[in-house]
Amino acid sequence: MKIELAKSYGFCFGVRRAIKQAEKTKNAATIGPLIHNNDEITRLKKDFNVNTLSDISELKDEKKVIIRTHGITKDDLQVLKDSKREIIDATCPFVKKPQEIVEKMSNEGYEIIIFGDVNHPEVKGVKSYANTNVYVVLSEKELESIKFSNKVALISQTTKKIEQFIQIANYLILKVKEVRVFNTICDATFKNQEAVKNLAMKNDIIIIVGGKNSSNTKQLFLIAKEYCKDSYLIENEDEVCKKWFENKNNCGVSAGASTPNWIIDKVIKKIESFNLN
Repeated sequence: MKIELAKSYGFCFGVRRAIKQAEKTKNAATIGPLIHNNDEITRLKKDFNVNTLSDISELKDEKKVIIRTHGITKDDLQVLKDSKREIIDATCPFVKKPQEIVEKMSNEGYEIIIFGDVNHPEVKGVKSYANTNVYVVLSEKELESIKFSNKVALISQTTKKIEQFIQIANYLILKVKEVRVFNTICDATFKNQEAVKNLAMKNDIIIIVGGKNSSNTKQLFLIAKEYCKDSYLIENEDEVCKKWFENKNNCGVSAGASTPNWIIDKVIKKIESFNLN
């Protein structure tokens, strides 16, 4: 069994930065998971006493609060500032950018369209910076029933596919008098998606490693599945199944932006332990 890693995979800049900040801080709480990887969250809790709270209402005696990579809402940020706690802002810079764009464009009277998942924490945070109408959509079809003003600004959740973003932009340009388009898809996301596409086209089984609650990891899996039907999404080595590899010669491995190398290494060792010919 030949195992090939994608040319681009795993920890992105924002996640690596957040992990370092959490390790330096210690004895702190995050509002929501710091990143979307349960095993890494468990490690941070065990080794650095970084606790995860569901939302800001669960704060009690914590003196240090880490803002997760996906960011939080504008109102929650203000509550933290008013509480006089020490705030460690681990919001990814690529997530802060759409927050700033939405606030600026909204202040200039533009309605906001976000290509993304309405329930994703990043989108909730970005949406909160608008004071005009905000529409969160996953396809151009969802735009058909909306009556827009003459001015709209379009942004994207950082982990979405560029092809779908372009489709939505093209639709709006034909329908609305003035459209401002901001490509806020993270460059690391784009590189990982291109790499997994190339990997899936030349291997007969693909393993995607990452949190099942991670948007960018799910995107990698969907792309892999499109080009290689025997593609599997797993969180760690415990989920690897030997029978998947029967009659397979070439295995490709990729991982989401929140997946640390120590988990990827364990997955590869588990596959190698099968001693498949």
